[in-house]
Parts: sequence; structure tokens; C-alpha cells
Amino acid sequence: MNKALHVLVYVFLALAAAALWFELQLNAKRSVLTDRNRQQEDYFVKIARMIEKSEPDKTVTAEPINMDADPVEARLVDSPNTENVLEGYNAYLETANLDTYSWSDKERSQLRMIYQLDAEGKPIMDLGQPKMDGPGTASELLEKLLESSKAQLARLNSTRAELVTLRSKLSSVVAEVNRLKPSARQDKVTITEKEAKISKLEGEKADLENQVTKIRSQIEELNQEITSLKDEAATAKDETEAVREELAKAEQRNKTLEKLVRESIPTKNSAPTSGGVAITSIPAGDKGFVVEADNENMFAIVKFSDTAMKELKGENLGNPLPLIEINVKRPGFNGPAGEFVGRLRLRQEVNGKPYVVCDILGSWEQDKINANDIIFAD
Repeated sequence: MNKALHVLVYVFLALAAAALWFELQLNAKRSVLTDRNRQQEDYFVKIARMIEKSEPDKTVTAEPINMDADPVEARLVDSPNTENVLEGYNAYLETANLDTYSWSDKERSQLRMIYQLDAEGKPIMDLGQPKMDGPGTASELLEKLLESSKAQLARLNSTRAELVTLRSKLSSVVAEVNRLKPSARQDKVTITEKEAKISKLEGEKADLENQVTKIRSQIEELNQEITSLKDEAATAKDETEAVREELAKAEQRNKTLEKLVRESIPTKNSAPTSGGVAITSIPAGDKGFVVEADNENMFAIVKFSDTAMKELKGENLGNPLPLIEINVKRPGFNGPAGEFVGRLRLRQEVNGKPYVVCDILGSWEQDKINANDIIFAD
């Protein structure tokens, strides 16, 4: 009997030792589970702060960015057609700083509630199993967090799609800008060159105007001298026969001079007498401009461009001036024939100066020929 008791005692001691060992192991596991749950709670709270719990206002629209849609052509467009680059753009995706979840101790306590409890604090049973979802459970909070995460992911994907669309539009705009820039640079170079030419021509024009002013002053002086001579001639009627003979001789000298002048000017229908083939026409285009015009005496002074002079007299300017007819136009003039003003016939070069004296052909007159009218061939 004593032996049996000893055996039972030893068995109880062994069982007590095993129970103590299991208790120690369970305490260690419980500590691990407690730390793990606390860590999960902390990270759930941190993650919740990253999740937006509200949707942005989808009625928000962006200010339109209107882009000129008309092609670049050599014409002015006062009111170009435009297109909105942001057509169909979801502006609400730009909404920032939306409210996120901010879980406090209350939510932390709910995260520990795995089962839905009744008024007595006991788990509510569903088909023989404790109910793990519904109000007051961790599942309720996590479901809200999951749905908000899905919505935020959908907005993120929509934003990515909008970025792809905007990148495509940006690529098209950049390609168009890159295409236009070379021609724009060339236009600026051309404008600079033309401004330099215009400045040079304005200087030449000023010189010509000064020369014309001097010539007019000389003509005025000559007219005064002629008037004075006429007065003297009227007074000289009562003078001696010797004075009359001197006047007769002077008139004879004048006639001789006039004859020499007429012989030095080619006739209207004459052609070059030496060197090269006679020119009857020149290529179409603008050739020069009128420096001065005397519509009363039907002549004009014209300055031809260097190219036009070579077309008239050859590359070396060695041929005689051809007595051809040429047209006159005035930009902005609106006559029966448009900008056409009249027609000239070349008569004689001015020695030592780059000008040509021309006859004004009255039968072609649409308006009085003025200085700066354009000379052209058709």
C-alpha cells in the first residue's frame, strides 16, 4: 500500500512539474502574442493615417487652357480657332490634403474586439460560431479601411491615366513648337536682313532727296535768272543795232546748243547701236522706283536696281540703254487697273549718276506719277 502511495505521489509531482512547465511556456507565448497585437495595432493606426476617408469633390473643374489650333501661314488671324487642352480632364484628381483616418484609444480598443458582443458582453453566435463582423468589431474598422484603400487606389490609377493623356498632349505640343522654331529663327534672320536693307535704302533716299532739293534750288535760281534776262531783254529793245546783233548771235548759239542736245538724246524708236543684242523686254518683277516726276513736261527720273541695270545693259553694263517701255505701280493705289499707275519709255542715262530719264506715256495714265512709285516689268 505504501508503495502504491509513493507511486501516486511521484506521479502527481511529475504532473505538477509538467503543468508548471506548460504554464511557463504559455506565459512566454502570451507575451509574444501581446507584443505582436500591440505592434499590429500601432501599424494599423499609422496606416490609417495614410488612407483618405473622404472622396474629393468631383464637380471641380480646371480653368481651360486654350491653344491656337489654326495652322501657321503667311496671313494675319485676328481671332484664331482654339481648342481646350484640358478638355475632359478630371480636375478633382488634383484635390490635396483630404481627411485621413485618425484612430484614437477607442478605435484601438475596437481593434482588439474580434467577436461581436451582446449587451452582457458575450459573443453573439451565428450558426454555432461566434460572429466576427458587424458593429463594434475589428472587422468593421478594417472593412472601412479596406474600402477607403480601394477608392484611393482607384483615384491613383485614374491619376496615372490622366498623366499618360497629358504626356501625350505635351509631346504633341512640344513637337509642334520644335517644328515651328527653325522657321521662326529663319524669319528673325530675314527680318534683320531686311531691316538692314531698309535702313540702307532710307539713307540713299535721304541723299536723293537732298540732291533733288539742291536741283530744285538751282532750277529756282535759273528761273530767277531767266526772269531777269527777260526783263533785260524787254529793256534792251530800245538799244542800238549792235545790241540786236549780239542778241541774234546769242539766239543762234542757243539754237546750235539745242541742236547738239537733241542729237545727243536717242530717238524714241532707236535701238542700241553697238555691243550686245538689242533688248526688247526684261524679266518680270520690281526693277526700281521713281525719284522725281514732272507730269507737266511729261518726264520722270528713275533709279533702277543693280540687277535691273544688268538686265538692261548686260552683266558688264557695256551695252547701250534700250529704249523700252516699262510699267509704274503704287502700292495701295486702287484704280481701274488696280495698283497700275502708268507707263514710261526709257530715254537717256544721267551721266555719272545711277539714274535714267524717261518719257511719261500719257495714253497709259491712270494717275499722276509721283516720287517713290515702283517700276516693274510684266
